Amino acid sequence: MLGTRTARLPDCRPLLADPDDLTLVFQPIVDLAGATVAGYEALARFPGTAGPDVWFAAAADAGIAAELEALAVHKALAAVDDLPPDTFLTVNVSPHILGSAPVQAALGTRPDLHRVVVELTEHTPVHDLAALRRQCDELRARGALIALDDAGSGYSGLQQLAALRPQVVKLDRALVSDADTDPVRVALAEMLGEFAGRIDAWLLAEGIETAAELAAFTQLGVPLAQGWLLGRPSPGFAPLSAEATGLVRAQVARARVTDSVAGLVRPVRQCTPDEDPPAVPPAVLLGAQGEPTGLLLCDPRTGEVYTAPVSLRVHPTTDVGEALQRALTRAPTVRFDPVVCTDPAGHVLGLLRLEDLAAASRKAR
Repeated sequence: MLGTRTARLPDCRPLLADPDDLTLVFQPIVDLAGATVAGYEALARFPGTAGPDVWFAAAADAGIAAELEALAVHKALAAVDDLPPDTFLTVNVSPHILGSAPVQAALGTRPDLHRVVVELTEHTPVHDLAALRRQCDELRARGALIALDDAGSGYSGLQQLAALRPQVVKLDRALVSDADTDPVRVALAEMLGEFAGRIDAWLLAEGIETAAELAAFTQLGVPLAQGWLLGRPSPGFAPLSAEATGLVRAQVARARVTDSVAGLVRPVRQCTPDEDPPAVPPAVLLGAQGEPTGLLLCDPRTGEVYTAPVSLRVHPTTDVGEALQRALTRAPTVRFDPVVCTDPAGHVLGLLRLEDLAAASRKAR
């Protein structure tokens, strides 16, 4: 896959003389509400003392950056079938080489990308955002989710955030570090969290290293977190340790000072658009990968059954007031439609009715 071109690292080791020099470790991504592992990030590791950044920089200097990233993608996709149930795998790709032939070939080794999150890293300026958006749309059509790394780290990152509408937004480590002592970082994280909600994306706090940082982002209602405090990278798909589980549950319990929408979720039928016989409304219509694609509703005035788009999804830990505010700021045609409640993997948990949200919001005052 790497051809015959070679380069050497500072310690004179040949760059990837053997493809087995590149190995993978997996760091857990935690669903804070459930205190469970929602997914894993695949991270490249190499022999010797030089870190991964040095290897990838040397590959870029040698003109084989795409080939090296493609090898990492190929190995990560080969591990998808070994994932624990109800988890996903995040695969890192530099956005400016996502469309390269080696990376596209590696992504093509697994036509079904369900349970795969393609994470765009290293926010170097992308000269053709329209092409990058098309490439992301093609991956979504095959079942993948798109994540954007280091959100808030600079203008190019914000440009990509606005243009690509990722399903997962990863906070820049600079906003996570010491957030418990810096209200400005918390305010910026809250702003990005609100934006993520507006584009129907999950916010992920990356680089959580202290219990105080965990408490800060749990209090904000951030649904996903990752960092050494919660689990270090390991060769296999390790479960969340008992210590980390207890820590997360304790912080979530403290954060639930205000009522969340979890207690308001109503069960709902889930079906495909062409199901025979047709489902009775209300129902959630599912796509090929089990994702919510529409709502089957009934007009209370005429009794007419119709379909509507999924205009808003929320996590069960979302504050009642926040969910109500977001629902009421939707477009007038969908403003009073039910809100879909999903877990971090995108599985439908049920529906939230506007009247339930309004009643709960009044009681909380």
